[in-house]
Amino acid sequence: MELLQTILAMIVALGLLVTFHEYGHFWVARRCGVKVLRFSVGFGKPLLSWYDRHGTEFVIAAFPLGGYVKMLDAREGPVAESDQSFEFTRKPVSQRIAIVVAGPVANFILAIIAFWLMLMIGIKALIPVIGEVKPESPAANANIRSGYEIVAVGDEQTASWYDINIALLSYIGDTGKISLTLRPFSEGNSSSSKGALVQHEVTVDNWLAGVEQPKPLAALGISEFYPKIPAVVGELMEGYPAVKAGMKSGDEILSVNDKPVVDWGDWVQKVKKHPNQSLQVEIRRNGIRQVLTVTPGVKQSEAGSIGFIGASPQAVSFPDNVFRDISYAPHDAFIVALSKTWSMTALTLSSIKKMIEGVVSVKNLSGPITIAKVAGDTARSGIESFLNFLAILSISLGVLNLLPIPILDGGHLVYYLIEWVKGSPVSQKAQEFGSRIGIALIITMMFVAFYNDLSRL
Repeated sequence: MELLQTILAMIVALGLLVTFHEYGHFWVARRCGVKVLRFSVGFGKPLLSWYDRHGTEFVIAAFPLGGYVKMLDAREGPVAESDQSFEFTRKPVSQRIAIVVAGPVANFILAIIAFWLMLMIGIKALIPVIGEVKPESPAANANIRSGYEIVAVGDEQTASWYDINIALLSYIGDTGKISLTLRPFSEGNSSSSKGALVQHEVTVDNWLAGVEQPKPLAALGISEFYPKIPAVVGELMEGYPAVKAGMKSGDEILSVNDKPVVDWGDWVQKVKKHPNQSLQVEIRRNGIRQVLTVTPGVKQSEAGSIGFIGASPQAVSFPDNVFRDISYAPHDAFIVALSKTWSMTALTLSSIKKMIEGVVSVKNLSGPITIAKVAGDTARSGIESFLNFLAILSISLGVLNLLPIPILDGGHLVYYLIEWVKGSPVSQKAQEFGSRIGIALIITMMFVAFYNDLSRL
């Protein structure tokens, strides 16, 4: 069922992205008087097709990873005398530029719409209060302490941990200062804290350069504050150490090797620190105490080998005063959506630049497997998460297509700009050579992205 939901979420996400992108090309081409022969969502064998009154064939094809708009073009075959005025290459270069740019622009419009809807629906986010600060970390050296809410990173206002992580990503590879604005947090106030703002400058040096899947907060030495979760077992995974040891849902963890367990987080840390080592775990089941011998399995993490047992905590309801409802009226939501689209576009461009420079690892490139997984996860998390994912993916597609790589929209844009300046088209030989380079670059990027996907699995 989960696999089916993942596949459906990916198809919906990619279908929307491709349809908007190609419709941008289609809409502007029609207004410039270019005859459109086919509008296809997907590649391969048509699953469904129909014609409109202008003779354009609309197709939904079997392979959903892409699409195209086929226009009347003399470079692809002879054009009847009666159709000469509707042929693409006969249009002024300004109109051809508009047609090429329209696809990526449509993706940015889709991102604005998705963010706008998400912000009007509203999201419930954990207030970004600092839990612990790791000793000798960059945050500790900047005198940052627990119990403070992070309200801004640089000039970016932050209402949630998601906002903070996104803002911090723009500093990857930097050397200098990261400015964090904080204020004391009061759990008695559910909307925001009411203390004086304080600013801390965190010193970084070549920060997170070349790191695969960077974790900005952990790199600063900051952990999020979460309400205490009781050490009561919820779901168990069949075949894992917890089940093998006889642990059952509802068991309350009291101690490990005679050391009391404070909460679920404390229990997790004790398990992590003892991979492949037998633990004497005292539990309470139906009011009766008993001792189980649990031997955590071993798995690798960035910190090295850690223990795991295949158990999750019993679901609990957090108090409302640690959450913040983030929603806007339609007009305000639209303004914020524009700002978020602009910021995310700038971050995407910056990340591409840093990847070319070698500051950001190419291992952060993602392909269809990761896209499918994230699409499924966000769809299961709710419509707000899915809309956020859709907006970010749409911006990525828009930026990618504007890169000056032959065969992409950005490559064609470069050709037409050169033609506009010099007064004559770029030679067919030069365009064919550029296309070969472009195809090689795209295939290389796809190979790296797909390899990264498989490595993450």
